[in-house]
Amino acid sequence: MAIDGNWNVTMQSPMGPRPGKADFKSTGNDLSGTFGGDAGAVPLTGTLDGNDVKWSATVPGPMGEMNLQFSGAMDGDNISGSVQFGALASGTFTAVRA
Repeated sequence: MAIDGNWNVTMQSPMGPRPGKADFKSTGNDLSGTFGGDAGAVPLTGTLDGNDVKWSATVPGPMGEMNLQFSGAMDGDNISGSVQFGALASGTFTAVRA
């Protein structure tokens, strides 16, 4: 399945829903692109394995940088799975092709 392109991401964090945007580019099983929100976009790296997708991005925050680690499954124009917010907490996410 082709993941390339723009996606609207909603992360369910302990502090409530958090929006984001991902722009994916795939080369074989390697994933690259950008992830961000209101504060701007940062590079992302990840992997694809069939419908399984994993990526990470280090984003700026009020308490310093935080590494977000996403792991999910793509189903057509939707991705859903879990997200780790650095060492602090975890939650779920959904993404819809923009």
